[in-house]
Formats: sequence, structure tokens, C-alpha cells
Amino acid sequence: MKYVIIVAGGKGLRMGADIPKQFLPVGGKPVLMHTISRFRAYDKDMNIVLVLPKEQQAYWQKLCGEYHFGEEYRLADGGASRFQSCRNGLSAIPDNAVGLVAIHDGVRPFVSTETIARCFDTAEKTNAAIPVLPVTDTLRYTGDAPGGRNVQRGDYRTVQTPQVFDIQLAKRAYRQDENPAFTDDASVVESLGHPVTMVEGNRENIKITTPFDLQVAKTLLALNTSFSFRRHDDRCLKQCLPDENNKPAED
Repeated sequence: MKYVIIVAGGKGLRMGADIPKQFLPVGGKPVLMHTISRFRAYDKDMNIVLVLPKEQQAYWQKLCGEYHFGEEYRLADGGASRFQSCRNGLSAIPDNAVGLVAIHDGVRPFVSTETIARCFDTAEKTNAAIPVLPVTDTLRYTGDAPGGRNVQRGDYRTVQTPQVFDIQLAKRAYRQDENPAFTDDASVVESLGHPVTMVEGNRENIKITTPFDLQVAKTLLALNTSFSFRRHDDRCLKQCLPDENNKPAED
């Protein structure tokens, strides 16, 4: 059995918008609708749990009516933090459920079906998989020197969602007390001593949190109409971005 918990608890403060960022229109409908549709495109039988703050649920239902959005999902109440929202989402899955659960940011509507598949396929073997990308910028560590110091970017990866886990492992991990060290779902699972396997993500799987991100999303749509969320896959990346094999040498 496959589940996805889509966490959409943002208030849009960094976006500077009057409505939460997950409800902002992109490509003809709200971001969150696109995100839900990506997982339905990957697996028509996917069990979807949508986590929304109580105070946003009526507005969401109104949007669903306006946009004739009929995808099936189960609604769970958002918590005071992302950790608590994820815990609430997991509570919506039966305690005796067997299978895999993905946890995904509601404002990542550009995730490819290939990335989703890589995460689920790998988690089937390892019980925990996350999508990552190489770091392309030069990095400086500022924790031990006023001017910072250079670190090798090849030693680091940026992390995306969905992060996919064995259901029982995820439930056990989220029974722990919340901890500031938990920066994502993988860190919660790793605190139990369970390793996490990294798989390739996709570059355009951005998290839309600022006005700049929103413009990037609109630009991606304008560059390639197949980004219309109907038939999006990793081939779009090859069409929109330079060939990784021809990238310039490291600084």
C-alpha cells in the first residue's frame, strides 16, 4: 500500500501575499492542486492525505468547487509546527497499515513522476529514501571563524521531498518528542538509528516560498508547455536546463 502525506501549512508570510502560498494560482489553478495531481499521475491508486490548518480548510473547499477539483484525498488537521502536522498526517493512516508513505511539501508542484518513482522504488528495498541534488554554489562554513571558511561542495547535497519511508518506521519515528534538530523527515527517522538512502531528485522540484520562486515557476511553465502538470517528467529538465556533462569546472 502506498500513501503520501502532503503537508500544506504555510501562511504565505515570506511570499507577502494575502492568501497562503499553497493557494496561489500558477498555470491556471492553485499550487496545491498541481501538487496533488503529480502523485495521482504517478499512481492512480495512491492514498493521499492532505494536511491543512483548520482555519484554511473552508477556503480550500471553496477553491475545489471553483476549480472543479475532484481528486480524492483524506483531510487531516495541521499542527503548530511541521513536525506536528506530519504526526497528524501519519495518524490518519491505520496503525496496522503495511507499505510505504511519502511526506511531501505542498508547495513543491514540479516534482517529476520519475523522482517519485525513484523514492518509492528505493524505499521498497531500504525503508527510507530521500531525493537530493548536488550543490552547485561555492559554500562557506561560518560556525568557527568570523570570515568563515571554504568547504568542499562535493561533500554536500541539497534535499528535496518526497521523503519516503516504511509506514511503521515513520509512525515510530514521529512518536518521539519534537526536537529542534529535526529539520526534515529524514532527520526524524535517522534519530532512531535507521540509515536513509539518497536518490536523484529533479532540479525543477523547487519549493515555492517567495515571490522569486513564484516567478521561477511561471517561467518554467512558459519555457515548456509540458510543464503544464499533465505530462511532466524528467525529460523537461533536459529541454530546459544545460547539459550537466557540459557544465563549467568548479571554481
